[in-house]
Amino acid sequence: MRRRRVRPPVPTSEFAGFRFPPEVIVLAVRWYLRFALSYRDVEELLAERGLEVDHVTIYRWVQRFTPLLVEAARPCRHRPGDRWFIDETYVKVAGLWTYLYRAVDQHGQVLDVLDVLASTRRDHAAARRFFVRALSHGRRPVEVTTDKAPVYPRVLDDLVPEACHVDAARENNRIEAD
Repeated sequence: MRRRRVRPPVPTSEFAGFRFPPEVIVLAVRWYLRFALSYRDVEELLAERGLEVDHVTIYRWVQRFTPLLVEAARPCRHRPGDRWFIDETYVKVAGLWTYLYRAVDQHGQVLDVLDVLASTRRDHAAARRFFVRALSHGRRPVEVTTDKAPVYPRVLDDLVPEACHVDAARENNRIEAD
């Protein structure tokens, strides 16, 4: 009697079951994310290379594979810098006007590295909540550049007294132009 060899289960690829190879899918998603192209632009670029892919398919690829690419790229990012640029802007979210606080370091990193916070108020409590969340990511800033909002000096003195607070004109242009 012959015994069958049992193979250990092989983990399936995230790309299993797709018509196109992973290289094409990653290329299309990367073009869309990196160069701010429309789905139809990416469709046209792929057609120039002999690949007929519908723009809706590219949309689905972007929705499905963007989180995977973000996770794969995470080890390649800089450590959060020690010079932070802080700003808030007034945006409409789900029909409500809210303040969006953002922190960007000297490398220009914002997502998951420093922080973003939406708040209905622009007050001491919102600024403090934002800084507490931003500081929880680990590295403390040596220098913090903000606009001249009156809440920042008090919050910074409480939470990061060792940091130099810069609020001179035009110093915060890096984040204002973003």
